[in-house]
Amino acid sequence: MLNAGVALAALLGGSASAQTQPAAGAADAAQATQTTQATQAGPAADEAGIDGDIVVTARRREERLLDVPIAITAFTGAQLEASGALDVTDLAAVTPNVTLETSRGTNSTLTAFIRGVGQQDPVAGFEAGVGIYLDDVYLNRPQAAVLDIYDVERIEVLRGPQGTLYGRNTIGGAVKYVTRRIGSDPTLSIRGTYGSYDQADGVISASTPIGDTGFRIGGAVARLSRGGFGTNLTTGQDNYNKDFWGARGTLQYEAGDSAFFRLSGDYTKDDSNPRGGHRLIPGLVSRTPVLSDVFDSRGGLVAPKQSVEAYGGSLFAELKPAAYLTLRSITGYRKDDSATPIDFDALPAVDVDVPAFYNNEQFSQEVQLLVDAGPFNMLAGLYYLDAKARTVFDVRLPGTVTALTFGDVRTNTVAVFGDATLDVTPMLSVSVGGRYTWDDRMSQVQRNVYLGASPFFGGTTAPIARQTDFRGTASFAKFTPRASVSFKPDANNTLYASWSKGFKGGGFDPRGVGTAAPDLNGNGITGAGGDRQDIYNFLSFGPESVESYEAGYKASLFDRRLTLAVAGFHSKYTDVQVPGSVGATVGGIQTFIGITTNAGRARINGVEGEANLTVAEGIAGTGDRVNLSGTIGYLDAKYTRFIDSRGINVAANRRFQNTPDLTASGTLAYHVPVGAAGAIDASTTLSYRSDSQQFELRTPLLDQPAYALLDANLVYTIDARFSIGVHGKNLTNKRYVVSGYNFLLQNPDTGDYLRTAAGALRPSLGSDGVLTAYYGNPRQVFATLTAKF
Repeated sequence: MLNAGVALAALLGGSASAQTQPAAGAADAAQATQTTQATQAGPAADEAGIDGDIVVTARRREERLLDVPIAITAFTGAQLEASGALDVTDLAAVTPNVTLETSRGTNSTLTAFIRGVGQQDPVAGFEAGVGIYLDDVYLNRPQAAVLDIYDVERIEVLRGPQGTLYGRNTIGGAVKYVTRRIGSDPTLSIRGTYGSYDQADGVISASTPIGDTGFRIGGAVARLSRGGFGTNLTTGQDNYNKDFWGARGTLQYEAGDSAFFRLSGDYTKDDSNPRGGHRLIPGLVSRTPVLSDVFDSRGGLVAPKQSVEAYGGSLFAELKPAAYLTLRSITGYRKDDSATPIDFDALPAVDVDVPAFYNNEQFSQEVQLLVDAGPFNMLAGLYYLDAKARTVFDVRLPGTVTALTFGDVRTNTVAVFGDATLDVTPMLSVSVGGRYTWDDRMSQVQRNVYLGASPFFGGTTAPIARQTDFRGTASFAKFTPRASVSFKPDANNTLYASWSKGFKGGGFDPRGVGTAAPDLNGNGITGAGGDRQDIYNFLSFGPESVESYEAGYKASLFDRRLTLAVAGFHSKYTDVQVPGSVGATVGGIQTFIGITTNAGRARINGVEGEANLTVAEGIAGTGDRVNLSGTIGYLDAKYTRFIDSRGINVAANRRFQNTPDLTASGTLAYHVPVGAAGAIDASTTLSYRSDSQQFELRTPLLDQPAYALLDANLVYTIDARFSIGVHGKNLTNKRYVVSGYNFLLQNPDTGDYLRTAAGALRPSLGSDGVLTAYYGNPRQVFATLTAKF
């Protein structure tokens, strides 16, 4: 939805001249025209010979952001660099109705929600509700998906179902991370950063053509490090630190306008310490007091050693046999392995300790046929995904009792899709499209109980109980159409209306306890009695789907001094997957049970608005400008049906998780030229999020009240080669919860904690009680020096 001026002002607030790179053999993601600095109004854009709008590929073809009938926010690489954005989670503060957070107890697993739709449970078997794309390759799992920002051309955030063109698991929206393309001239860029908590970042990128062969080669290396925001008082390790290495490499070949090939690969290694949580209550048995610093922790679990390694590559090929015809192939492979010790109770003793392994691997292939015949544009394609995901973790409880959970999921997806746009008149366009998806899921789930560690984590004994030994398959098929109408009275105004559907396939809960399955088929035999059908039904859950109606208006007005974009939408959310786990006693053994059902049906109404206004020009000298911009998102999201484990409709007592009703941001910025080729850009941004819940049922102390964050940036561009920036994040040092764990007994209707006759809280798992929070980053100030040659 957002046009170029709004995106810049929201994140940076300054404005500068727009530049483009030629897009010979333009690829869908990597080859879109790059606007290195978005602008709103002013002579600089006119002098550049363009209209100042970012070109995006939200509909898998190059279009001005102003013309796309989709709610979309796009950030260029230069904007992100000038604003001091560190990773993709920074975008949520200035993007309406979007939540992007680091998942609980991890350093690089992403939790994403857009317009109330998403998924925060990262274990194998649960699928994301927001699609993450790296150079048009879909990342099937959320591990290693908190993408650090370096060597990036742009990031696009698409809001609303994108099931037609992007397919599986984009029912909330999609985030497209597009790395920088290689230009025709040799380049060398060096960026160094130093700041609070001993933050020390370095990024070196370079590229060059290889003679006159048509080949170009480039790459980037990043070293990102930071001390901890706090300390683990038991292990002595820094808590919330960063220890990251990353690299990207690209080989391109261009044969004029007729052929383009891009082979790229990337590697990341994150050896940051385990992220320890902050207990919100004293120990119920140990009486361990609550720590005064929310970034300190006491967790004693140190094995396995915390480590995240991820790598992958893609081959993009584009052929143009005729001026109106383009053929594309996108081949992708990715693999990631995570080892993480998560101390749920955040105490030295073993109470609820969870060592875990995540292993993911995927191969994808997409082919596209594009037709551009003047007033008629068409895209048709075929998509294939073969993915494997394995999660293994122990849940270690008092008395050496350990519950092993092993979940291994194989996914095969095939989809055919198409989308066509007809310009009925120069002002009126109609688009229709659809996608048919076949999703096959094969799952293995094991739940065993051991005395001591399981064999995956160094144990040598046999299990004392087998709670689940399950293998099952399920297949899902769905047609997800999309249609839109656009009306453009002139080049600076677009009105549109759209209708779209999206779906997310079902699966099997890897934490399910087969012996706890009730008699679901009525034959008098339960899961404990070995009824395989009851176990299958208890562990399985079906697809969920969203149907969305949207209308919007985008404009560039008053000689582009005002840019704005507004949208209103209504969504019907059905068969909502609600994953969860509860502490329980099965066969006299304390354990936990995964219970995932299609419990919900909901409706979501909302509005989004973004605007950027050039308030004044020439105040203190020629070329200076004052900009005022803002974003706002409002959601009225309500469950109309929510069946809990008692079989009762508790919709009135449930709320969308990780979804504030109101998100907003405002930016005041000043730009002034300095010398022949320099400039100073100063800006300050205040972002706001209303209160939100971690889970559907309210969780006192863990749910986050409304809060605001204040950021500021001062960038001195010395000339075309050198710049210095000073950036401040969360300047008021606000403490705010982004995720957490709760294993206390609650009233299922009100969320109030259940207590003993003496008034003490009652744990549902472990003995000391688990109510553990993880927090967003505290105040950070850092300076960056950039040199480009």
